Amino acid sequence: PHKVQVVLKNIIELLAAIPSVVYGLWGIYVLIPLIRPLADYLHAHFGWIPFFSTSLSGPGMFPAALVLAIMILPTVAAISQDAFLAIPHKTKEAAYGMGTTRWEAILRVLLPTASGGIFGALVLGFGRALGETMALAMLVGNANQISLSVFSPADTLAALLALNFPEASDYEISVLMYAAVILLLITLLVNVAGAVIIAKTNSGGKK
Repeated sequence: PHKVQVVLKNIIELLAAIPSVVYGLWGIYVLIPLIRPLADYLHAHFGWIPFFSTSLSGPGMFPAALVLAIMILPTVAAISQDAFLAIPHKTKEAAYGMGTTRWEAILRVLLPTASGGIFGALVLGFGRALGETMALAMLVGNANQISLSVFSPADTLAALLALNFPEASDYEISVLMYAAVILLLITLLVNVAGAVIIAKTNSGGKK
């Protein structure tokens, strides 16, 4: 329905306007206490699985991932909407002309046609997530360790750079500069890949 579409669009646009530090505070004071019972249950009953081998004591990968998913939602939603709008009108008419219902047309025609653009939107959203700094610095735990458990603290390149640059020595600055170059290259490659996928999808839809 059009009214629902307008409401959802306004909510998504509002999410895009919220500063990342607000997301971080919301994650610390609202999200982590909210998901801790679920994390404790998963650890108690499925602790033998490496992904749930530790309990959620505070900031960690799981709450950081949830907040990050909300933060990239506006990017993914906006680009996915463009992918649907790029579908030729004759494609929709052909689907309805074959006697399909609205949901059948969406699931069997429109979604497969726009799948390339949606995938490109996810790739660009991932590129957006790679560069996120403040919210992750507050939520991921900033622990220099590698763990399979989603509840354990970890670190990201962006958070590592932001937190260590102010007090870094000359040697540490050189190491951090290498990390910054790696982050730049990865982000650039991901964004270029997403843009290429979307461009190919749009050009294919216009044929």
